Amino acid sequence: IADYWTRKAREKELSSFSKVTLEQLYQRIKEGVKECNVIIKADVQGSIEAISDALNKLSTDDIKLRIIHSSTGAISETDVMLASASQAIIIGFNVRPDARVVDLAQQEGVEIKLYDIIYNVIADVRAAMEGLLEPEYKEVVQGRAEVRELFKVPKVGTIAGCYVTDGKIMRSNNVKLVRDSVAVFDGKILSLRRFKDDAREVQAGFECGISIEGFNDIHPGDVIEAYITETLEKKLE
Repeated sequence: IADYWTRKAREKELSSFSKVTLEQLYQRIKEGVKECNVIIKADVQGSIEAISDALNKLSTDDIKLRIIHSSTGAISETDVMLASASQAIIIGFNVRPDARVVDLAQQEGVEIKLYDIIYNVIADVRAAMEGLLEPEYKEVVQGRAEVRELFKVPKVGTIAGCYVTDGKIMRSNNVKLVRDSVAVFDGKILSLRRFKDDAREVQAGFECGISIEGFNDIHPGDVIEAYITETLEKKLE
C-alpha cells in the first residue's frame, strides 16, 4: 500500500509539469519561456560530441538551448522521466527506444525524435527555436490622402473629403493622421466612400470620403497615411 501511494504521489508530481514537443515549443513563448531543453542519446560518443557542438552554436541572446543530459546507449525509462521533469525533448541518434519506453513517453507526454543524419537534427531544433523568437513587425505605407474639406454627419461624425496623392487607400488599412509632420492619431478606417458609394479601395488621383474610427478632430491640410503591418519572422544568426 505504501508503494502504491508513493507511486501515485510521484505520478501527480510529474503530471504537474507541462510537456513539450518540437511543434509545441512556439506556444511556450506565451508563458515567457525562452529556453529549449534537450536530451541526447546516441550510438557512439563521437556522434554526441558532433551533435552537441552543432546545437550549442544555435543558442543566442534571445533563446538558449540547454543540453541537460547526453549519453551513449538506448533511450531508457530514466531518460523519459528526466525529460518529463525538465520539459525536454529527447533526441535519439542511431538508437531506438523499446516498447516500454515508447509507452512511458506517450504517458508522460514526452516527444522522442529519432534521427540518423546529423543535419536533420540541427534543422529540426533550429526550426523549433526560431518558433520561440518573438516576431518583428514592420509598418508599410500603402497610400496617402490629403484632407481638403470636412463634412459633419449626424450619428456618424466627421467625414474627411480627401484627395489620394499617392499609392492607394484601402478600407482594410490602418491609418495615421499626420498634422504638421506629426502623427496625432493611429487607428482604423471606419468608412471609405467614393461619392455616395462604399469603396473597397481608392487609387491615387481620385477623391474619396474617409471617416476614422473613434476620431473626429480632423483638420483641412491633414494627411491620412494608410498602412499595413507586416510580420517578419526572426531567424537565428
